[in-house]
Amino acid sequence: MGEGILSDPGTDEPAEAQAASSVAALRKFQFSRLGPKAKPEQLLNRAQRTELAQKMTTDPPGPGGQPNSSPGVPAGFTYLGQFVDHDLTLDATAVRLEEDVTVQQLLQGRSPALDLDSLYGLGPDNRFDRRFYEDDGIRIKSGTTQGIPGATDITKDPLAGFDLPRVGAGSLPSERRRPLIPDPRNDENLVVAQIHSAFIRFHNRFVTELADKGVSSAVLFESAREAVVKHYQWMLVHDFLPRIVEGSVIDEVFSKGRKHFEPSPGDQDRPTMPIEFSVAAYRLGHSMVRDEYEWNRIFRTGGLTVATLELLFRFTGTSGNLSPGGDINDPESGSFERLPTNWIADFRRLFDFPKGGRADLAVTAGEFNLTKRIDTLLVDPLAKLPLGSFGARPQGPSDAIELNLAFRNLTRANMVSLATGQQMASRLKVKPLLASDFDNRDGAQLSDALKKKLVKDCPLWFYILREAEVNGGGKLTGVGGRIVAEVFHRAIEGSHHSIVRDPFWRPFLTPDAQRKADGKFDMTDLLLYAFEGKAELLNPLGS
Repeated sequence: MGEGILSDPGTDEPAEAQAASSVAALRKFQFSRLGPKAKPEQLLNRAQRTELAQKMTTDPPGPGGQPNSSPGVPAGFTYLGQFVDHDLTLDATAVRLEEDVTVQQLLQGRSPALDLDSLYGLGPDNRFDRRFYEDDGIRIKSGTTQGIPGATDITKDPLAGFDLPRVGAGSLPSERRRPLIPDPRNDENLVVAQIHSAFIRFHNRFVTELADKGVSSAVLFESAREAVVKHYQWMLVHDFLPRIVEGSVIDEVFSKGRKHFEPSPGDQDRPTMPIEFSVAAYRLGHSMVRDEYEWNRIFRTGGLTVATLELLFRFTGTSGNLSPGGDINDPESGSFERLPTNWIADFRRLFDFPKGGRADLAVTAGEFNLTKRIDTLLVDPLAKLPLGSFGARPQGPSDAIELNLAFRNLTRANMVSLATGQQMASRLKVKPLLASDFDNRDGAQLSDALKKKLVKDCPLWFYILREAEVNGGGKLTGVGGRIVAEVFHRAIEGSHHSIVRDPFWRPFLTPDAQRKADGKFDMTDLLLYAFEGKAELLNPLGS
């Protein structure tokens, strides 16, 4: 639900996506199955899913009363990962959890390529997506925040470029708050919304540079898009992936090619999206989410309040109401229709700029946010999602367990008969987890009966998180590492603009001359370029 559906021939063999039928041709892409289907007796029943989900969302604090942090992984990468997910998968089908789905119900989806179509849509020449662009048909629209009444500092002012563009018209507040972007899920929490805004800046700044150099308007947009997409792909391969996947797996896949997922596609074959990735492996980011963040000079320890996960949902147009008051589950409540200025991100707290050569953009250790370690525990706020985060406003489910993100993930897997972790270990020829690997340790605490079930038939998502917990040092390895690395490789290869198919391409927008000469381009470089290297743009509210 909310990610897409799969049709297959109904056999136990792995199903490659077939050529589009007259019905399937209506969709943007096809899902595929990398492994076998799980048999009904291999799936967890509702009671088992409920028990496991509750165990996974009871997160005991780590040292210092905080969730187990992942050393060296800045918290911004959790939500960059979500931004990437929305670049790869989308389905607008409306079905209830645990309801069977058919291909006829699928409405539309993202291209399963890392091509930033969640940012660009179908481009400025498309009559439906023209609305995302400025009048020149080249620059992408950005939004303006809403000043705080009665404030006496910078937060009293509306600031242009620090919110997503919003519809701004309509009879209902929810209509006026709606983000004017190709994928409204990028306004589902405030961190991913601010990252999307940064990508808008990144594109628009490069467009301005090309225009200043006299590049013809006829080729300006496509020239800018190619550069932005390739820099994005380079950053994912060299900065993002190494933080979540074991390095040896990445090196093997990107130097020797794929072994399992569409290893030899035809020249005209579009990538498919394996459900083992979208329903399981790439849901690793749910484990990285913290329950609160040091957000900016106002919303921090010692300030007005820390930015709790609930607040990061609230100050969006998709999950919340952009307002400090009102009911988060009532899209018509609240008094703000754009992001309040005091909620602009301080990116210095989310990404490590000193490691990118900008010591002047350092914050203290207490101000900096790290991701939670990848393991089998989720922070307990994820046991009660706001209804807007999964499109259920204003009427939520009758059973509270369906608000639990872990339960929803486990149930999605059942809906498509997803292979178990043990089945995928055999399919991918990697060393399986041992029975002792399911013993209770720092992760989810399992009852004897549940452990016995998981040792034999473990849901793929939990299996992959357990691999990272016991074998990967907090990174995906084994089954999870292989699936994620191969899908990223194929998604880049299948993009219209591709660094895999253009192996001699190198980044050229790195702000620091030495890093540029060394071929470096990390997420901090992307942000420095987008925000012109200025502290007052990366953190407009000041210190």
